[in-house]
Amino acid sequence: MKVLIVKTSSMGDVIHTFPALEDASRSRPDIAFDWCVEEAFAGIVALHPAIGTIHTVAIRRWRKTLFDTNTWREAAALRRALRACRYDLVIDAQGLLKSALVARQARAPIAGFNRSSAREPSATLFYDITHAVPRDLHAIERTRRLFGLALGYQPDLSTLDSGIVPPSGSLAGIDGKTAFLLHGTSREDKKWPVEDWIGTGRLLVERGMTPVTTWSNEREKTVAEAIAKAVPSTVVVPKSPLADIAAILGRSTLVIGADTGLTHLASAFGLPTVAVFLATEPGLTGPRGPYASTLLAPAGGGVTPTEVVAEAEKLLALKLQAPV
Repeated sequence: MKVLIVKTSSMGDVIHTFPALEDASRSRPDIAFDWCVEEAFAGIVALHPAIGTIHTVAIRRWRKTLFDTNTWREAAALRRALRACRYDLVIDAQGLLKSALVARQARAPIAGFNRSSAREPSATLFYDITHAVPRDLHAIERTRRLFGLALGYQPDLSTLDSGIVPPSGSLAGIDGKTAFLLHGTSREDKKWPVEDWIGTGRLLVERGMTPVTTWSNEREKTVAEAIAKAVPSTVVVPKSPLADIAAILGRSTLVIGADTGLTHLASAFGLPTVAVFLATEPGLTGPRGPYASTLLAPAGGGVTPTEVVAEAEKLLALKLQAPV
């Protein structure tokens, strides 16, 4: 049996789908899984060993060049590739109109959330099979339940395993404990002030750790350089391919991050991960992992470096006590 997973974006949403895929690959070893995802996140999908072919879409880019010949040529090539694979089932794990339209291109039966469960009810007009999954559950559990219903098994929700490991690679010349500081995020109101990142870096250095950070645009570069200037032992990783960052991230001792995709990746790797949420509610979409913790800023308040580092120390101690 061949099944196509459609979960195109964002990075956090893609990572939240891994536990469902891990359940399915263990419960249904007779199924071969492929995935259709935004081109920027193809390297993330490739981290799971159960995935065969990765089909990429470029909806974010195509929207900007809707009437360009190359856009239509790429879309047509995707449609041909999906149909050539002759899937037995497509699971739209996103529940959006855009993902349903992508799923439809495979010309195979589509399973997804029902009208009361999907994020965009109009998406269900394109589904052949729908399943009811409560909307007040965390995104990871919702997807695990959907896969179980679509493929005929009962997921063990008492456990959580993403099934992914970091890609090969490391940070040359750095020995000892490292703490990756993920300050970059898509929205301004999600960003922790640079002064707090600096304060956190200093506290980590006092505890014998080397802060590591990176950037993906000029604004983030300014923040990374400010942290390094104030905390000279900080290692700044230049803008790099996502797979390279994932390799360094996956070998960190500790990760402290804003509400961003790489923070979700760190928790999926099973790393001690402290997420700082300032403007979004982590209840249904926050990082989940054996050593993940989220600090939510109170209304009208903030989260201090002291609080973050204290939480990090708890997670590090918890991992140290865990059986090997």
